[in-house]
Amino acid sequence: MTDLPVVALEQLAAVLRGRRVENGLTQKQVGSRVGLLPKTVSALESNPGRSSVTSLFKLLSALDVELVLPKEKPGPSRADPDW
Repeated sequence: MTDLPVVALEQLAAVLRGRRVENGLTQKQVGSRVGLLPKTVSALESNPGRSSVTSLFKLLSALDVELVLPKEKPGPSRADPDW
């Protein structure tokens, strides 16, 4: 599987949705793996910035996606409105 750098919330939403669809799972199926309601999965896939970190990590686990924090590289600043 290829690493996908994510630098904006919109990218994270697309990656979450894409991985679920790639795995052939419905929101209900992926949520039931880790105790999330389908509406929570939907919220994470549409606007992850409004969801809890706990829910995000549960969904990442259900999708077998690993979160990797690389050493700091030039990128968006903390003043970036997406953060």
